[in-house]
Amino acid sequence: MGTPEFAAICLEEILNSKHEVVGVITVPDKPAGRGQKLAQSAVAKLAIEKNLKLLQPEKLKNPEFLTELQSLNADCFVVVAFRMLPKEVWQIPKKGTFNLHASLLPQYRGAAPINWAIINGETETGVTTFLIDEKIDTGNILLKEKVEITTEDDAGTLHDQLAEIGKKTIIQTLNGLETNSIQPLPQENLGILKAAPKIFKEDCKINWEESLENIHNKIRGLSPYPVAWTFFSKDGENKFVKIYKGRFEKASNPNGNLNSISFENNQIKIQLKEGNYYVQALQIEGKRRLSDRDFINGLQDKEGWILNENI
Repeated sequence: MGTPEFAAICLEEILNSKHEVVGVITVPDKPAGRGQKLAQSAVAKLAIEKNLKLLQPEKLKNPEFLTELQSLNADCFVVVAFRMLPKEVWQIPKKGTFNLHASLLPQYRGAAPINWAIINGETETGVTTFLIDEKIDTGNILLKEKVEITTEDDAGTLHDQLAEIGKKTIIQTLNGLETNSIQPLPQENLGILKAAPKIFKEDCKINWEESLENIHNKIRGLSPYPVAWTFFSKDGENKFVKIYKGRFEKASNPNGNLNSISFENNQIKIQLKEGNYYVQALQIEGKRRLSDRDFINGLQDKEGWILNENI
């Protein structure tokens, strides 16, 4: 059971293992894009390609869906990046229903663990398989695998690393459940827990008053999706800008020309209180993504640009 590319990668790994896939459950096809044509999830595309039995229920408590689910006679349900399951679903298989979560539970329960781990400046994360229960991401732990977060990682590169580790952890979990060699353990009581709630557009706005580290972590934690954003202003005209990549250097800016944007030596430099932030990849609304060099080469006037934080 799953939806995005992360889940499709895991499904492919199961198909290449000794375990049999008796059915695949994903979301219904949905209108997408300007033409609003029906689009399939990554999991649906793979299931069709591999000629697997595919179920796409609108409602998970639908009696017909539950009957069909039971008829599959699955020993175990595997869930990766899907919806919250009702008890009527997760209690069906005799070996239980387990979820692969992209964090080291109980930290970063929620919809966006990869993004929040980087935004919060973590140096380590990982994946966890756990048995699903009535609450979100609270069930007994089966297996964990750790992954280092480097200073060069963004949400995209970390996603790919966790998908690689995660797909192998799923197979190890299936093997363990098959042989009864895994002992489920309750999640640790760590006291202070860090959450990973769904990220909305307003959450992606850059606060340039924060520290350089926090600004940088936010930009890489939201890249390549959903992407941090801000406004560049020139002669009173505001341009909505997505920022995908950057770097920073701490320095004093004694001239007080804060929030100014300059374009020197093929670099986009923003002067801030703690130093300078250099934007290396960006996208102006309505345009394609560009490197700093290509963006600068396309400018007619390079003077008088500033940040506008009042929008």
